Amino acid sequence: MRDVILSEAGRPETEVTEKSKRRRFSASYKRRIVQEAAGCSKIGELGALLRREGLYSSQLSQWRAQVERRELEGVGPKKRGPKAKPVDPRDKKIAQLERENAKLVVRAERAEALVDVQKKLSELLGIAMPSNDEGKS
Repeated sequence: MRDVILSEAGRPETEVTEKSKRRRFSASYKRRIVQEAAGCSKIGELGALLRREGLYSSQLSQWRAQVERRELEGVGPKKRGPKAKPVDPRDKKIAQLERENAKLVVRAERAEALVDVQKKLSELLGIAMPSNDEGKS
């Protein structure tokens, strides 16, 4: 029978274990296991190999397919997640032009506000501003 550890309150003490992590297998390990599995000729050898390594038969069949497709010849593990899209130089140019456009819009709004302030100030002080027709001739 199992020994139960009791806490100070008289209740069984619970043990919280760390969450298990996903196992990762290197390409060389996968190739080695597939080669060992190919060498298993007697009844029960393949099952013994899988039990010894703690593997499932589905993993072995996936790895065999990867070996056939030559996917395990890579240098290192593949990155997970979406693939990065190549950056188009036109997109960089568009982003640069949009930034410049935004700066120029801010400058134009500031200049219009300054002209409006000058007009209001001249009206308050009674200074006559030249009209657009007078300034062009």
